[in-house]
Amino acid sequence: MAGERLVGPDVVRAVALIGVVVMNYYAYLMVAGAPREPGALGAVVDPRVGPLATRFAATFVLVAGVGATLLTRSAQGTELRRRRVVLLRRGLALFVVGWLVDLTWEGTILPYYGAMFAVAALLVVLSSRALLVVGALSAVAAAALASWSLERRLDGGSVDWLTDPPHWTPQGLFLDTVVNGSHPLLPWLAFFCAGLLLGRSLVRPGWRPGVVGVGLVLLGGATLASRLAATGSLRLQLATSTVPTTRSLLYTASALGSALLAFALVSWLAERAPGHPVVDVLRRAGAMSLTLYLAHIVVFRVLVDGLGAVPLTGFGPALLLSAGFWVVAVLVGSWWHRRFGIGPAEAAYRWVGG
Repeated sequence: MAGERLVGPDVVRAVALIGVVVMNYYAYLMVAGAPREPGALGAVVDPRVGPLATRFAATFVLVAGVGATLLTRSAQGTELRRRRVVLLRRGLALFVVGWLVDLTWEGTILPYYGAMFAVAALLVVLSSRALLVVGALSAVAAAALASWSLERRLDGGSVDWLTDPPHWTPQGLFLDTVVNGSHPLLPWLAFFCAGLLLGRSLVRPGWRPGVVGVGLVLLGGATLASRLAATGSLRLQLATSTVPTTRSLLYTASALGSALLAFALVSWLAERAPGHPVVDVLRRAGAMSLTLYLAHIVVFRVLVDGLGAVPLTGFGPALLLSAGFWVVAVLVGSWWHRRFGIGPAEAAYRWVGG
């Protein structure tokens, strides 16, 4: 219900989406021919292997898990079953639409986001301990598959059936969703399960210090372990890397730790001044995140691919394009949300998904 909507998750979602837009714009400008930013800045913002790569998206998925819990936490009996069906329908709708969007915006998070919501129809009724096990198993399975694939290649074997299946086939769609894609369930389901657990904690007083503690342990421990084992065999480097494409346990722990810390900090700031104009604008933007996400794709395709209005010179144009998009998007989105209460994409999403 609109009146019960918490300000924290929406503001966190909006801030995470800002980072997603910056990383996406930079990555796609590089695909279009922009050079990689040199020096320390380039190493930090590299959208594939830099320390910021996928951190914003992981936070976005964490908040999705929080949202799934908030949708179902007070429901019982028939109402709980109805809301689980809503999760399933919305997830399947977003899964289909997401793969269609992938035709023009390769690597979009939307189909994986949809798959997680569909799976959430099963997960929301599990105990907290079972959710913890599911999240941990998804992280372990991802790391184990990556290790097995490496061993297989080092032995001269082929894993193309797993890592490079025909894309538009049932096998290809399944493996891309679960294993190979830009945000596959293995290990991204770990972030979603953490969000489901976090959503259950929000009703308890004093939840934030514990979340900060867990976040610091995960991020600090993973970073330290990765640096201590930075050299060695290829197998060791794969197992101890925090680069997203490795799917290592240390990557998952590091990304989850940073997502938990971001949620705790940003939601704390939002809850301290829920009526502040900046918080209100971000809250409304977060409530329209699907509309704004789709809009950022259209803006890029028009300005960069259609009009050639953005120079292909590095990270600077990506940052300026992102800032310009958000100034306009937040102002227009805030007006729209005040007038209609829901974004156009969200309205269509709910009409299809229930």
